[in-house]
Parts: sequence; structure tokens; C-alpha cells
Amino acid sequence: MRTTRTSGGLRVHAVAGTYIVMLGFDMPQQKCTGLRGFSIRRLDHENNTAKFLEGMKAFAETDPGFPAGARYPTNRHPIQSFQWSDYSAQPGKTYTYTVAALKGSPSDLKVHVQTAVEVTTESPESGDHDVYFNAGIAASQEYARRFGNRSPEDVPNNQAFVWLSRGLYEALEGYVKSCEKGDGLRIAAYEFHYEPFLKLLKQAQQSGVDVKVVYDHRKPKPGETSRAAIGATGIGAFCTPRKEGRSYISHNKFIVKLKKGKPVSVWTGGANFSNGGIFGHSNVAHVVEETDIAGSFLAYWNALAADPQTPALRDTVEGLSAVPAGKPAKGTSVLFSPRNGLDALNWYAQLALNAKEGLLMTFAFGINKTFKNVYRNGNAPFRMALLEKPSRPLKKDSPALKQELKEIQQLRNMPENTFAIGEFIRNNKIDGWLKERLTNLNTNVRYVHNKFMLIDPLSNDPIVVAGSANFSDASTKNNDKNMVITRGNTRVADIYLGEFMRLYSHHAFRESLKWRDPSKPPKPLETGDWWKDYFGGTERSVRRQFFARSS
Repeated sequence: MRTTRTSGGLRVHAVAGTYIVMLGFDMPQQKCTGLRGFSIRRLDHENNTAKFLEGMKAFAETDPGFPAGARYPTNRHPIQSFQWSDYSAQPGKTYTYTVAALKGSPSDLKVHVQTAVEVTTESPESGDHDVYFNAGIAASQEYARRFGNRSPEDVPNNQAFVWLSRGLYEALEGYVKSCEKGDGLRIAAYEFHYEPFLKLLKQAQQSGVDVKVVYDHRKPKPGETSRAAIGATGIGAFCTPRKEGRSYISHNKFIVKLKKGKPVSVWTGGANFSNGGIFGHSNVAHVVEETDIAGSFLAYWNALAADPQTPALRDTVEGLSAVPAGKPAKGTSVLFSPRNGLDALNWYAQLALNAKEGLLMTFAFGINKTFKNVYRNGNAPFRMALLEKPSRPLKKDSPALKQELKEIQQLRNMPENTFAIGEFIRNNKIDGWLKERLTNLNTNVRYVHNKFMLIDPLSNDPIVVAGSANFSDASTKNNDKNMVITRGNTRVADIYLGEFMRLYSHHAFRESLKWRDPSKPPKPLETGDWWKDYFGGTERSVRRQFFARSS
């Protein structure tokens, strides 16, 4: 849900996803003189409770001296930014946010003007698209506060895993448990070794659900690990290894649900059926309850289950999912891999190049050369990227790595581009933040495993591309993968955008700590004209206009 209100010159644009409400502010530059920042008061309509949202910075003059990791109410220590998000919202609830522009001295702040907006957050299960993001940020202040940086398995009553799942695994359980006797499940898996899930499938099969699985066994990893888990849970009778084309990987993670033999929905996305996939690095599961889309996935699954050689599968896949000419049709469509060429990748890139307002993408293995061109020459004035690492996997100190890092830095230097790279807080010495630690549930990809692209997400005609495919040559030509494309679905775009900004903000701050001197005292809130950089031809000015939907 999205809404905009303006009062006394203060414009507030609110976008509500499931667990996140994003707020963009704007006001005329001439009214910003003396602006100390913004306070945000949230009213929860269900509980009739209100509170001021909190930030992590304070004015030096009124700093109460809270311990590391403390938060400060924004009515006393306001937000010095024109964009903020509430990450503590809950699905399906109505909130009123009152944003106030504060002036005066730090010890005597006054409301200059305020605007209130009412929004209702999305429920993951409403509509034909259900979207579930895991926490994806075990190395976080909230995890440190809740669990003291213990390993997830050392936290009693499974509570760390519940927090890390953030509803994703519970939704996966519900998807399987919703099947009745006579229903069917067709599963295509890459990592397939989270034993509680495998046991759940066994229970479903024993209750009369027709379960069939094709899993990757083209390479020892993760093939042998999956085979061991299959053997340990006794489900080998309905699991088929995908072996042909051993140079490649069968990278899908989807489930087609059948009712009376007919496909009715599909669970897909980037989350592997593994401990790390569900609870570790950032992932999303996307359920599409459209019979034609489920039917396409079923036909694809049948092709995979036959374990064909890659050349034959390429021809089959192109027959199942043709690349559109121009923009995708309104609604939902799919593209599968492997393909005979880079037509699909080039099509994604063309969509990205033609974005008018904004482009936001995730990259788990560096930025492919096709998308470097997008970030170099795209039309959108506001372009963001969230990367696992600054480059694809390359040998340390190799000329190729040096060139890759140089190219990425050149892109980062462009004012239209804003990048963040996965990172965590490694000590307690900066700005009073708590030291964080990784869960060690993942090794190769520790932070950003998502694969999605958002094109003009705040417009009335957004495009979301998401699935299991990385935006790369190998992902398009060689590996078994899938992408779901939605166009014109603002609900889906709102959920993905909020989650992107949650992950982006998390890692952008942590990456910035690399360039800070921990011996210097924490930087307090500013008492001067901090807002000036948000006007004119600056990167922050473009960001202000993008999130506030102002000209």
C-alpha cells in the first residue's frame, strides 16, 4: 500500500510492505532554514498505542549518555535525512505516522510543521502473490541485543531460528501441510538437505500426498550432502538426482502444488531447502497462485525430471518460455534456463536500461558486464545495487580482479549510482554500536543471496524480476534456473522495495565503517545546515525526490 499527504508544505510519501513501512519526506528548500531534523510518531490502531520511532544518534548538547547499542527517540534526537523506514511494523496492521519537521535548539526543539499518513501493511498471504523474506541479517544489532551473539543452535527453544526465518520456513511448512490426500507436490531443488523439511515431505507422502523431487547431483557439492540427507530421512523412493550436464548446476528451488492432478500454484524464489538458505544469508520465497504460471513450472519440472542433456533442455526451455518483444505483458510471466543464447539476459538489461525513475538490483556474484553497461548508461536518474562482494570470484591479486575492482569503483563514482556491499560490525568502537557476528550457516555467500531487479518500483507500472537466476551468462545459458516477472503489481513491488531498502541500509552503513577511524569519538547529530546537501544536483537530492515522489 502507498499513500501521499502534504500539510504546510511538508510532503510525506508512505509505502507499506509486510514488515516495513518506508517514509519519504520533502519540503521547500526555503522552509528548511533552521531545520534540525524530523521526528516520527507511530500510532498502532489495533492496540491504540503510540510511540516515537527511534534512531541511533543524539545531539552532543543533550546526549543522555546511553550505553552502546542504545536508541534515541526522534522527538528529542531527530532524523537528519529525508527518508526513513519503520522496520518494526507487523503484517496486516494499520498505522498512522505523524512526521514533524523540528526547529529550535537541541534543548528546545519545536514542531515547525507536521503531516500524518495512515497505511495498512500487507499480509503475505493476500492476493495471488505471497512474498516471504527471511531476516537475512543475523549479523545485526537486533540479533546481538536479543541473543547476545550466540550461535543460533545455542539459543534455547529454537528462538534464534524463528527470528532468522521471519516467517519464511513457517510459510514453507504451511505450503506443504495445506496439501490433502490425493494432492501432489513437484519439487526441483539445488541444496536439498534441511532435514526437518525432508521429514515434513515424508509425512506428507505417508498421508497420501503424491510427492516427487528432482534434485541437483551434477557435482559433489551439494549433491552428496543432499543424497546423505535423503538417505537419513528415508525419502529416496520419490527423489530423482539430476546428473546430466555435469559441468553445470541445477539451481532451481521451486515446488508446484497439484489439486486433482492439476497445477494450482508454485513456490519459487532464491531460498534453498537448506539450513543456510532458510536461516542464513538473505533470501526470498515467492508463491504465485495462478494456474497458468503453475502449469508452466510443471512442464519445466517434467523436463528436468527426465534428466536431459543440456543442449536438448535448452530447446525445450525456449519452447516453454519465449523472451518477449519489448516490455513484458501486464500481470505475471516466466522465463526458464538454460537457453541457447543470452537473449533473456539481454532482455533483462534492456528493461533496466529503459527504467525511467529508478533501478534497484541485487548481485550475489559481482556485476555481469551486461549490467555494468546498464549502470554506466541507464536512463534512470536513481540507480541502486546491493552486492555480496565487489567482484565475481577471482584469484586474489590477479589482473582480472584488479580490473574488476577498478570498474566497480568507476561505477560507484557516478552520482546516479549508489552501491552497498555486504558487511558486518566487527568491534564495539564506532558510534556506540554493538559488535556483531555471523551465524556461519553459509560459507560461499554470507550476506546477499537474493536475485531480483526492481524497475520504477514506485510508479503505477512497476516491473519486478525475481527468482533463482543470477544475472549472468552462465545462469542464462548453462544452469537450470527460473525467473518470475510481474508487471503492474504495486503490492508486489512495495514488498520487494521495502525489503531491498532494509537490506541495503543495513549493509551500506556497515560497509561505511571501513573508512571510519574507530579512535575518533562518535559523530553526533549536526546543529548546522545538514539539509543543504539534499537539494541541488546532488545524489541525496535525487534520493529525496525519488522516495518522496516529488518533482
